[in-house]
Amino acid sequence: MPYTPSGFFCDRLIRERERRDGEGSLSKPLRFSGQDFATLKQECLTKKCLFEDDTFPATVESLGYKELGHKSNKVKNIVWKRPKEICENPQFIVGGASRTDICQGDLGDCWLLAAIACLTLNEKLLFRVVPQEQSYSEGYCGLFHFQFWRYGDWVDVVIDDRIPTLNNQLVFTKSAERNEFWSALLEKAYAKLHGSYEALKGGNTTEAMEDFTGGVTEFYEMKEAPKELYKIMKKALESGSMMGCSIDSLVPARFETRTVTGLVKGHAYSVTAVNECKQSLHKESKVRLVRLRNPWGQVEWNGPWSDNSKEWVSLSKGEKDKLQHQSAEDGEFWMSFEDFKKNYTKIEICNLTPDALEDDKIHKWTVSVNEGRWVRGCSAGGCRNYPDTFWTNPQYRLRLLEEDDDPEDNEVACSFVIALMQKNRRKERKMGANLFTIGFAIYEVPKEMHGNKQHMQKDFFLFNSSKARCKSYINLREVTQRFRLSPGEYVIIPSTYEPHQEGEFILRVFSEKRNTSEEIENRIEADHPVPAPANAGEESEEDQQFRSIFQQIAGDEMEITANELKNVLNSIVSKHKDLNSEGFSLDSCRSMISLMDMDGTGRLNLQEFRHLWNKIKQWQGIFQHYNSDQAGSINSYEMRNAVNDAGFRLNNQLYDIITMRYANEGMNIDFDSFISCLVRLEAMFRAFQAFDQDGDGTIRLSVLEWLQLTMYA
Repeated sequence: MPYTPSGFFCDRLIRERERRDGEGSLSKPLRFSGQDFATLKQECLTKKCLFEDDTFPATVESLGYKELGHKSNKVKNIVWKRPKEICENPQFIVGGASRTDICQGDLGDCWLLAAIACLTLNEKLLFRVVPQEQSYSEGYCGLFHFQFWRYGDWVDVVIDDRIPTLNNQLVFTKSAERNEFWSALLEKAYAKLHGSYEALKGGNTTEAMEDFTGGVTEFYEMKEAPKELYKIMKKALESGSMMGCSIDSLVPARFETRTVTGLVKGHAYSVTAVNECKQSLHKESKVRLVRLRNPWGQVEWNGPWSDNSKEWVSLSKGEKDKLQHQSAEDGEFWMSFEDFKKNYTKIEICNLTPDALEDDKIHKWTVSVNEGRWVRGCSAGGCRNYPDTFWTNPQYRLRLLEEDDDPEDNEVACSFVIALMQKNRRKERKMGANLFTIGFAIYEVPKEMHGNKQHMQKDFFLFNSSKARCKSYINLREVTQRFRLSPGEYVIIPSTYEPHQEGEFILRVFSEKRNTSEEIENRIEADHPVPAPANAGEESEEDQQFRSIFQQIAGDEMEITANELKNVLNSIVSKHKDLNSEGFSLDSCRSMISLMDMDGTGRLNLQEFRHLWNKIKQWQGIFQHYNSDQAGSINSYEMRNAVNDAGFRLNNQLYDIITMRYANEGMNIDFDSFISCLVRLEAMFRAFQAFDQDGDGTIRLSVLEWLQLTMYA
């Protein structure tokens, strides 16, 4: 999707400022859609009215855009109702939130419901997502709120309690208890976060797990699972991690179909427990068991260790009680660990970040979070297969400072996990957005370059191979992988597989030890080289030519206006056929005058014009160097180096702006635009330095000063 400087960059500055004020933290979540729960509740109680959410109205737009859109027959008989219109004595939570409160309706969001089931296993996590003290009795006004982790920030999402129904039955998620509504309202809040209910169709359990915890997910394919998988699963559940699993469906037509053993292919399950039990009838032998839950709230495994299987006879009453064994068609069942490995194809474990729990007994990670974006023609360089543009991708410096406590094979190394997540693709589905194929590579920084925060250039990647990289580029919301590398300094390059694909992302680095990652941002500065003065005793033929032209146009006053400057420059530039120039615009010439107009007359005298011309000649040489194919323009990726050669050191955000402002649809920059860009840069640097009297890199402007500066530049 296209971005505009006035939109994206202003929003980004606001977000960064909010973070400095603590906004987006657990204790101070962002207000989604600008809605404050406490304020809205007080207004409703004062007015004695029920809340109606205009930002997510009870209309078709909130249901969906295609299968649940205006033209769909599915939505014709749907009626939005409040719980008090659906049943008597509605409750937010009945007898505590549990796994049986989550039963899937007519929406393909089993991935979300499997994650909610995992969430109920840990009250501390649950009540952070589902704030307590919400009810249908005291203080009820039709208003509820939920909190989610969203791309590095915690957000508080407010909803009203109008829910889609058909024949007085909930259409989507429901509880086994007809008068319990917390799970249905949680689903509605999550739908609002993503724009509609339909946006939740199809997904990966890990997506919701991470949105509930801010954690990071690791995948294990059963056919490649480590020998210690049972130990990993047990430790993960003891650590408060959330866990899901599924059976791949190789044939799309058989997606979400039940097998003879009662398991469902292409369907997300929750792993809710693992345990090892003594079998008293088998000479104290032990059996490893796994407990799973089907979000449907029904359809269970019917093999060994299923609810009514004969295997339970081998356990004592005490062991059965420990496992909370019961025979009920609730979607939950036990199976042996061996059968689990045979029947399921992959498992996902969402590990918690430092802010997930406050309990010191639970293992937590240290994490650094970096926001970034790929911009077409500037920083969307694609993978290593595209060497001409790969180096322009955002770059992040990783410093591994402390080795592991328990090194493997006496190897001094640091363990860490990298997680690259693309943003907002689910929300933008209705506009045709799909997930990009994404991945990342890690390069070791030579010791002589340690501490150097400059963006690594093209040659570095041409002559150095990656130290590590993700297993494959894939079209998931997030790509994660665990690594072990020696202490040192590295650079991470996140990218889409193909170049020129625009999107936002966050890059997170998790480790048990102290490590840091940060975006490589060039220091913003300008050299302001002074052109060599012309030899007073001997003028070149070109100097004599433009002096003559200047005198002819300027007249007796020996000053020229913007329109006259346009004529002078275009008459000279037209002689350089290799520039393929259409000539400078009047607006460009006005910017040049504002740069060189030292006396504030709005005109240029000969000395000011000579200074300008010397600059243009210097910049022309740079342009021709990168215009190697004589096409009359330079590639927007080459613009980075051209700007650098002109004496300006900028960061990625500024290169993004330059590309959007000066490149054409083919991502090329012609000579006129090139000069206009450098003129603007020089003028703005010079103005800033004039205001920055103490040289501390910050200035304070009044509205008048700001408008004077920007309107004349």
